[in-house]
Amino acid sequence: MYITTNFKDEGSFIVVKIRKIRKMVAGLSAMTMVFALTACGGGSGSSSASSSSPQPTATPAAVSATPGPVTDELKPEAGASLVIWESKEARPYLEEIMKEFTAKYDVKVKIEELGAGDQIGKLTTDGPAGVAADVVMLPHDQLGKAVSAGLVLPNDVYGEVTTKENSEVAVKAASFGGKLYGYPKSVETYALIYNKDLVKTPPKTFDEVTAFAKTYNDPKNNKYAFMWEAGNFYFNYLFLATTGGYVFGNNGTDKNDIGLNNDGAVKGAQFYGSLAKDLLPMKSGDATYDIKKGLFTAGTLAMDINGPWTIGDYKKSGVNFGVAPIPSIDGKPSVSFSGVKAWYVNAFSKYPNAARLFARFASTKEAQMQDFKLTGALPSNKEAAQDPIIKNDELVTGFLQQFEHSYPMPAIPEMGSVWEPMAAAMSDIWNNGKDAKAALDNAVQQIKDATAKK
Repeated sequence: MYITTNFKDEGSFIVVKIRKIRKMVAGLSAMTMVFALTACGGGSGSSSASSSSPQPTATPAAVSATPGPVTDELKPEAGASLVIWESKEARPYLEEIMKEFTAKYDVKVKIEELGAGDQIGKLTTDGPAGVAADVVMLPHDQLGKAVSAGLVLPNDVYGEVTTKENSEVAVKAASFGGKLYGYPKSVETYALIYNKDLVKTPPKTFDEVTAFAKTYNDPKNNKYAFMWEAGNFYFNYLFLATTGGYVFGNNGTDKNDIGLNNDGAVKGAQFYGSLAKDLLPMKSGDATYDIKKGLFTAGTLAMDINGPWTIGDYKKSGVNFGVAPIPSIDGKPSVSFSGVKAWYVNAFSKYPNAARLFARFASTKEAQMQDFKLTGALPSNKEAAQDPIIKNDELVTGFLQQFEHSYPMPAIPEMGSVWEPMAAAMSDIWNNGKDAKAALDNAVQQIKDATAKK
């Protein structure tokens, strides 16, 4: 589900940085958005191989010297079969793609369900051991970690057509060190999903949300006005960034410039803490994806902060819902994390040609359109994003509007050291009333200590 627990490229939300962000986002929002981290959300894990890493029992597949155009000569290896890692939510789309791929190339494909946010950690150990999937699905924030550890192959055969067909932002997100590695599939961010039968007009500000909560909340009857994964920094980032916080400076590339405890971040964390009393009376760890989903589909949760990955299930439930931008904070548009999901070929795959073919096959315009229809994933392909089915979709429009105020998760390996300390700090503020400044200072020091070792 997560786009890792936290999808990630971050910069400073001071006026100067905002200009940079808007310039970057404009290119993607104009043709796509497409914005599923996620993951939704994300995880952490070692960012590179070390001397303590398991000794490889598999040999990295050969890599072409330079990316080139698509050719008709690439054929799957004799007797090839593939294992694909993907999340449970993506199974409907992937099963269709697998059938078509097998019919065309006579290569059997097996799915192993694994959330996008959990794949990098497993790939780090299972890749060199020769037991990982041949093709994996990673949020772009984990690419730096994968490349640094030598875990994925460059997109060296289909690089030219991939670059031509997909949004510039998506291509950049699937690249690292100036080299394209991924086969972009979707872009995503989270937005406000609201029950139209309970909320006629989506609120524009958090003040409106809290006012509604005073008249609607009834925990004994599982009635809540507004929920998000309050213990997940992927979603909590919006509170810090909207008021001026950021993860890493220089557009998310400077590990030595951490803005998670600056004045803006502290102000946002204080506001976040106040919501434990004024808006959502439950422990942060209890506001999980599954709990929210159950309440929303049952018709007792009025508003949910979530991503396009949940649209398929919400449609099936029969709830009458819409999508709108996240309410503003202190007069400023809420800034969400955004991310790009792409397929990557395991560098230790026994069948690198078949894996390349599948990554390409599962990321074409046709595949992305199918993904959108079956799961709600928003395409990175430029032509797909302009398809009337997508352009005229009211739900997509809501995500696109929020995407204009999103910021890509940082992709440097050090991002892996951010999630756990920040989740702990925000939970401490929410559950224990800890001073926001003290909690954030402690988290930033942990991040600095961890990144100094890399």
